[in-house]
Amino acid sequence: MKILVIPDVHLKPWMFEEAAAIMRKGTAEKAVSLGDLPDDWGCQNVPGIYKETFDAAKKFKEEFPDTLWCIGNHDVSYIWDYAESGMAYGLAKIAAKEGILSLWTSIPDQNLAYVHRIDNVLFSHGGVSKQFVQEYVPEEERDNSDKVIAAINSMTGQQLWQDNSPIWLRPRYLYDDFYTPMYKPDQFFQVTGHTPKQAIIQEENVLSCDVFSTYPDGTPFGTQEFCLIDTETWQWKPVAC
Repeated sequence: MKILVIPDVHLKPWMFEEAAAIMRKGTAEKAVSLGDLPDDWGCQNVPGIYKETFDAAKKFKEEFPDTLWCIGNHDVSYIWDYAESGMAYGLAKIAAKEGILSLWTSIPDQNLAYVHRIDNVLFSHGGVSKQFVQEYVPEEERDNSDKVIAAINSMTGQQLWQDNSPIWLRPRYLYDDFYTPMYKPDQFFQVTGHTPKQAIIQEENVLSCDVFSTYPDGTPFGTQEFCLIDTETWQWKPVAC
């Protein structure tokens, strides 16, 4: 299946407009959002951009109801009321929480998760590591990938609010040499966001797609391209509107 990957949005509603234009061309059969819709530099007290972003997400969801939505750390921080860098305050915080809840309640349960699987490709905000599975999934279930994914998707709170969880993991952060062993790398290809990259890049069996992030002055850090991936062949390419 050909999937259009929508990486971290961080208050860029125009990303959904561009993604919709790509979908209308028939380039992809389905879209997957990797999460982190709220929060960006200097927007902590600007409620209008939060509303605009979630309105754009809901419009995209209505036009493409089969879209899968991954939950990111910035998304769930408002639901759990966990402090997060760049988190909104005042009216913007209210707009963020209301926007997230309004979007999530309109998405079918099976389309909203921390980890989605299509064929042998796992989609999540940060990635599923071998260590996290060993620490938090019962030993008798670790070899059953469906049970592992179900276990992760049922987790809340402290289990997920840590560096090696699928909403926080950075398999290799920017230019670090250390690479985190991933879950069943011989079986699964993983598609992630969360870690800003200058270009979409594959390292081992992980495809990092967060190329829409910016510097504090708003200058793009990455190429601002979406990714098209074939979940059967694991072939991928950047795609623009």
